[in-house]
Amino acid sequence: MAKQTRTNVMRVLDQKKVSYTAHTYESTGAISGTEVAAALGQDEKQVFKTLVTTSHSRQHYVFMVPVNGGLDLKKAARATGEKSVEMIKEKELLPLTGYVHGGCSPIGMKKPFPTFIDASAAECETIMFSAGKIGYQIQTGLDELSKALEFTLADVKTE
Repeated sequence: MAKQTRTNVMRVLDQKKVSYTAHTYESTGAISGTEVAAALGQDEKQVFKTLVTTSHSRQHYVFMVPVNGGLDLKKAARATGEKSVEMIKEKELLPLTGYVHGGCSPIGMKKPFPTFIDASAAECETIMFSAGKIGYQIQTGLDELSKALEFTLADVKTE
């Protein structure tokens, strides 16, 4: 059997003794989150995408929202206490986080940023998110995730 690739995210989770399941899917590049959910046979409500924003005060924030929705920038700004937030430009993602579009994880970024997970995650037994590499996903519960990531639950997704 081929040795499974360990991503940096998996190494961080192992180090923090987080219980998780790793999933892989075939991909020739970045695909939409709904395509990832379909490829893994998962409910779109429990597969989350990681979005990075910047604020008027130049602070960066990370948001995790279900792949079947988007980030409501007004709700996101309210959650952070900022006047406004906007998505960072794709070309800024790699230098800022160390991740590429389609493989961005809230864990293991170059530096930690305040992270908000949509409140709907609390209704899921487990959630899935990128393991930091296209084709790799992590599945874990919020209690386990909190061992490796400081986050706030907030209503930030579009309706």
